[in-house]
Amino acid sequence: MSLLGSATSRRRAGETPSSALPPRREVRQIRHLFRYLGPYRWVIAAAVVALCVSAAAVLALGQGLRVLIDDGLGGEEATRLHEALMYMAGMVGLLAAGTFTRFYLVSWLGERVIADLRRAVFGRLVSLSPAFFEINKVGELLSRITTDTTLLQTVIGNQASSAIRNLLLFLGASAMLVVTSPTLTGFVVLMVPVVVIPIVVLGRRVRRYSRIAQDRVGDVAGHLEEALGGIRTVQAFGQEESSGARFSGHVEAAFRAALSRVRARALLTAIVILLVFCGVGLVLWIAGRTVLQGEMTGGEMTAFMFYAVVVAGSVGSLSEVYGDLQHAAGAAERLAELLGQEPALAPPPAVARPLPQPQQGAVRIDDATFRYPSRPDAAALESFSLSVRPGETVALVGPSGAGKSTVFNLLLRFYDPDAGGVALDGIDLREASLEAVRGSFALVPQDPVIFAASAWENIRFGRPDAGDGEVRAAAEAADAAAFLDALPEGFDTFLGERGTRLSGGQKQRIALARAVLRNPAVLLLDEATSALDAESERAVQEALERLMAGRTTIVIAHRLATVQKADRIVVMDEGRVVAEGTHRALMARGGLYARLAALQFDDGRAPSADPFDAPADALGTAPRSAAV
Repeated sequence: MSLLGSATSRRRAGETPSSALPPRREVRQIRHLFRYLGPYRWVIAAAVVALCVSAAAVLALGQGLRVLIDDGLGGEEATRLHEALMYMAGMVGLLAAGTFTRFYLVSWLGERVIADLRRAVFGRLVSLSPAFFEINKVGELLSRITTDTTLLQTVIGNQASSAIRNLLLFLGASAMLVVTSPTLTGFVVLMVPVVVIPIVVLGRRVRRYSRIAQDRVGDVAGHLEEALGGIRTVQAFGQEESSGARFSGHVEAAFRAALSRVRARALLTAIVILLVFCGVGLVLWIAGRTVLQGEMTGGEMTAFMFYAVVVAGSVGSLSEVYGDLQHAAGAAERLAELLGQEPALAPPPAVARPLPQPQQGAVRIDDATFRYPSRPDAAALESFSLSVRPGETVALVGPSGAGKSTVFNLLLRFYDPDAGGVALDGIDLREASLEAVRGSFALVPQDPVIFAASAWENIRFGRPDAGDGEVRAAAEAADAAAFLDALPEGFDTFLGERGTRLSGGQKQRIALARAVLRNPAVLLLDEATSALDAESERAVQEALERLMAGRTTIVIAHRLATVQKADRIVVMDEGRVVAEGTHRALMARGGLYARLAALQFDDGRAPSADPFDAPADALGTAPRSAAV
């Protein structure tokens, strides 16, 4: 179960949790892949031609065996033997050429389609709102993009063509059996239901176990991503052993699920092989008696047995391929679930309203009420209204859970309010394109995200088309250029997974450089200097003041110094605005704001690092059911 969310919240999210959908048991789930095959029809056509050529060459070998035995070995002239051998050699050469062409084309097709599929799944995932990721483990989603697509690559690039080839061989060899000996063919036909019934029955079991096994592998990936992503916390609290024990539990569960699938698959293959070759032995015995009675020649019996073996081998291979297809159906179903997810955000009208240019940065939230999908019983904002004039700096303060971060989430349109509206420069965000809305904001979070890339790429994330000179200028404005130049390869240095090669303050300055480079209409600051030492804070604060000058800025404020510089302070509690004004006016009025500010200097104690993020119960107010 995911660490976040519940069944109720999942239903409300609008984006169904991938693990909660009911399993389907049909190989038809693979039909979802057909749309990705469409652009490569010519490759499929060429592969089918090569496949038909190789199948025809195999069937022609049976006639070559008949001629070789009846005319070559049974005849008096060596010429017939030579001709039969040349014929056989030609068919083998044709078979080799057709097999090479088929294998190359279908392998290319498998790799190409899976690459397209991975892009499509990733594109769909990044388009989904944060609500989806509240109720789904990232590790499981990674498993679907990697493990499941790899399995499908094997099916498309190998098993699918093998299935068609064996089907053609089965049909062709069956026809040749009828031509060679209709009587003996009747015995072969009687064996078909005996073989097909176990394939269908056991194949369904393989399909069910395959889905379960893939889900358990997703659990392994989810725990692995969670543990390694929080390795510092795991080690800091000495939880290496317990984390390893939980991981071992997931691994063992995956092993047991895989073992059930393997057992069912092995049983399916063994039963088919047993039935097929017992039937071949029976037919061989009957054919031998027919030859002894003079009703067939030795060459005809050899050809018949050759085709019987081809039919038996084709059926056996088809049973194995059917097991693979059942396995792949689970992967296709899981990927189809992701591709079928629709963003919870309502799409804009057919023609989105453009935002005014140049943008002024006027922000307005009217009577907004919002509940997080994972916490539907607790309102994060309740009848919340906020108006910010162009160029104004507004500080949001309040205890933990007051709804400050939720305001940012609505402005960036990670979510839409359940009631009320959010507008930028007089345009409702739901009527504008998502790209235009988010392009108007720049967020500097308290906990910045650093990607596993160079400093160039990390800063350029704010504006991908920026040149190197603009990137360096942004880094200098954020007081980041000096420490980046000091790295082993300067701006080209790989910063490590999640910026492990940087300090907390350095990460913050990279995030600030992104915002400088973006040059947005509205700047959103989640106490952007909170992770900096005193010297760096002074330098970055100067850069921030330059960036904020004449620009609409909304700050989630944790420090008194930040609050005092704001044009206006909005005090929030339990998702509502309880007071607003300047620092001096609010202190004179008393109430919640005055108590928050007093936490820094109460009884002569050292200032609190986060006085405006204190829990509600520390202020003598009722505790909230959920933090925001």
